[in-house]
Amino acid sequence: MSGIKSGSHPGRVNAHTHLYSGLAPFGMPAPSPTPENFVQILERVWWRLDRALDEDLLRASAEYYVAAALLKGTTTLVDHHESPHFIAGSLGVIAEVCERLGVRAILCYGATERNFGADEALAGLAECERFIAANTSPRLRGMVGLHASFTVSDETIARTLSLCQRLGARLHIHLAEDLADVEDARQRGYANPLDRLERLGNVPVGSILAHGIHVGADVMHHAEEEGYFFVQNPRSNDGNGVGYPAHFRDAKNVALGTDGYPADMPEEERFLLAAAAGHGDSEAAAGKRCAAGRALSRSFFGTDVHDDRIVLRGDVVEDVIIGGKQVVQGGRLVYGDFADIEARAKSAAGELWKRMGAF
Repeated sequence: MSGIKSGSHPGRVNAHTHLYSGLAPFGMPAPSPTPENFVQILERVWWRLDRALDEDLLRASAEYYVAAALLKGTTTLVDHHESPHFIAGSLGVIAEVCERLGVRAILCYGATERNFGADEALAGLAECERFIAANTSPRLRGMVGLHASFTVSDETIARTLSLCQRLGARLHIHLAEDLADVEDARQRGYANPLDRLERLGNVPVGSILAHGIHVGADVMHHAEEEGYFFVQNPRSNDGNGVGYPAHFRDAKNVALGTDGYPADMPEEERFLLAAAAGHGDSEAAAGKRCAAGRALSRSFFGTDVHDDRIVLRGDVVEDVIIGGKQVVQGGRLVYGDFADIEARAKSAAGELWKRMGAF
């Protein structure tokens, strides 16, 4: 966890994030009117931002996020992407950035019906399939994504799980992040969002259920028995006011992610420890999150991840080696110039805020 001593350590794994949020630190305008609940935060902030993305803005966002993540010692990023007006080819843009800068990445497009109905979901699933079929990089993997069950129909869920089976791919979905997701599942006649998934198809072993704030202990234990991973995102959960998953106290397959918050895993670890202490969780239990993240990465990439190392001097990341290849040396990117990447990001951010006004 955070505060580890100088020397060589395993690389950090960000088990659930959104590279499309990379430009957010550069002056994203506050929503108006101020959101009063989780769904309104999505509607007035993140769903407006992802609708405004085009190819160039996505590239600038992904480039900045990946660069910042590497400089903080992240060696594997698990991304969940959405850009409704730029679906086809979007994962290729992200993949190119990840490959060029040298990070491991697990990519998917989060299919949804929230903007354009079933056709939008089909396009998102097609992008997942295209990327999985085309990828030949040893440092990249693909998954099949759904945004969250409350934004899709039963037909889309069944189609998604069928695609997972056909491709031999895993599912990556937001699950029970807020009570709105649970209430939607119940209104449709299911006990909870995971029950809905499992009754509509076969959820693959190793699938990622991001958040899980409102699943409860019984559902959590069932999910672990089935071999699914949860991902806790403490800063995002606190910022969105969705609660703390106290039922994760005894869990084994719960990794740590940033959910699109800045690419600073040490800060996420510090926030987790503080939040855990405030909810009677033990530091030892919280410390399992990083180990679970490494296990998740290893389940995709095999023992190659043992070669993913970071070298610290105090709290500063000096070197990052991924698969035996050095990608950060002396605190600087090997395959990019951070100052140039940041300048491009700041320039792109201004354009993104203008475009958000139209969405």
